[in-house]
Amino acid sequence: MGARRGGFRVGPSPLNPVKLELGVLFAVGLLLLLVHPRLVDGAAGQLLLLGGYGVGAAAWLVWRTRRVLAARRRGDPGP
Repeated sequence: MGARRGGFRVGPSPLNPVKLELGVLFAVGLLLLLVHPRLVDGAAGQLLLLGGYGVGAAAWLVWRTRRVLAARRRGDPGP
């Protein structure tokens, strides 16, 4: 007779799509970090490229999070 596994379970979160996007943006950021010396010459250009990506990714995540939470407050089930 096998023992029943009781595991820790968490209900689905409305922010799961945002978490997935965070993972994708993180992976793309790591890739960009590895290849940025080949894309742009000069330290200033590289800093601008990486800083611009970081600001853009952060702005995207803030916008998506606010959109998901606003839909949740309105009662929309969302994606």
